Amino acid sequence: MAVSGNTSSTDGGVSLTSKTPIFGQKLYVIVAVTVLIVTAVLVAIFCCIRRNLNSKRRRRMRVKHSSGLLPLVSEAINIEKIEKTSKISVFQKDDREKEEIRPIIKVVEGKLGNTNSGSNESGTSWSEGASTSLSADGMNNLGWGRWYSLNELEIATSNFAPENVIGEGGYGIVYRGVVRDGFVAVKNLLNNKGQAEKEFKVEVEAIGKVRHKNLVGLLGFCADGAKRLLVYEYVDNGNLEQWLHGDVGPISPLTWDIRMKIAIGTAKGLAYLHEGLEPKVVHRDVKSSNILLDRKWNAKVSDFGLAKLLGSEKSHVTTRVMGTFGYVSPDYASTGMLNECSDVYSFGVLLMEMVTGRSPVDYSRAPGEMNLVDWFKGMVASRRGEELLDPKISIQPPSRALKRVLLVCLRCIDMDANKRPKMGQIVHMLEADDFPFRTEHRPPRDTGMLNSGVDAASKTPSMK
Repeated sequence: MAVSGNTSSTDGGVSLTSKTPIFGQKLYVIVAVTVLIVTAVLVAIFCCIRRNLNSKRRRRMRVKHSSGLLPLVSEAINIEKIEKTSKISVFQKDDREKEEIRPIIKVVEGKLGNTNSGSNESGTSWSEGASTSLSADGMNNLGWGRWYSLNELEIATSNFAPENVIGEGGYGIVYRGVVRDGFVAVKNLLNNKGQAEKEFKVEVEAIGKVRHKNLVGLLGFCADGAKRLLVYEYVDNGNLEQWLHGDVGPISPLTWDIRMKIAIGTAKGLAYLHEGLEPKVVHRDVKSSNILLDRKWNAKVSDFGLAKLLGSEKSHVTTRVMGTFGYVSPDYASTGMLNECSDVYSFGVLLMEMVTGRSPVDYSRAPGEMNLVDWFKGMVASRRGEELLDPKISIQPPSRALKRVLLVCLRCIDMDANKRPKMGQIVHMLEADDFPFRTEHRPPRDTGMLNSGVDAASKTPSMK
């Protein structure tokens, strides 16, 4: 009976060690192989899916950020040579200036074959509803900066939150933003009667490819519908106006040496615009609020919204008078004839502002002191130059250094614009310890030299 029971038990169940018809292998071997095959198939499927997703993601990134990270266009933007003037230029100037500038973006409304080109002083409008695209060649030619999407800049600035505002003016509001690469300054241009587009074109054309340590770098831009935004490097120590006229206490952090460092840096930036570029760039709005400062008091000239390009064959351009009251040169204000001498005058006023700590025009002061230029010239003519020094400067500079800077101020505001020094010369004047005493045909005494400059400069008509 025992033998009979064991036999029935063996017949009624299947042992893992029993052989199977599959190649005579035991059952547990077949089970293990099956599990391994199923696992391998699942892993292979998972890897294929993941590789496909990564490939699509990389493809999207390439489409969005390829070749200089500039905007993609469906049909509105095309890169062409300057000679073809039938299309409408984003950076529209007169024909002569076009011939001097490298290939630029051309904007076309609607289909390329049905363009109604209208040329005027301010250029043409970007089609608000049209989507924009850019050819690969255009991206290569304009690879200086990056195109930012509006959504990206909204995220960077917390939807343009008021607490991120770091500056504002008549043409736009500047926000601090955080992008993948760090902090940036985002300028949201106000679209008053097309002003946003005008300033957008001017700034991109003037400084898009300019790189200088004393000029604020333009990193990229955004053109979305009617929106025009410019993205700059972020300079984290405010502007010169805030440090000169803000509430800094009885003693200014801006010592004489720091002020001279800022003045020389500003002069170098302007000298590069005037003498280091072709066509040269006239800033047209040099003032203390447009001089940004970093933590080491390095100056960076900013805000090129009013800038003008001046070709080498031109001594000036005639344009509508623009700028900030108190800084505009009288000759430019009266004739509308603009050249780099206008920036030199504005720099002279800025230098006076740095020496005295006073605003160019201050209606809270006595009638004879409201206009900084008039008061400054009168004080120097009366041999009271040392009384011009900002009382918030704790340690006064050597008399020789002060007189040198006062003379530079007076030469910058000379009534004859052609006698004003070039910005490159001003850099040397401010840096040279022996200036102006090495100058020929001048009396040897300090006061005589200074007053000879005053006699000519005091005749300069000032802006009232």
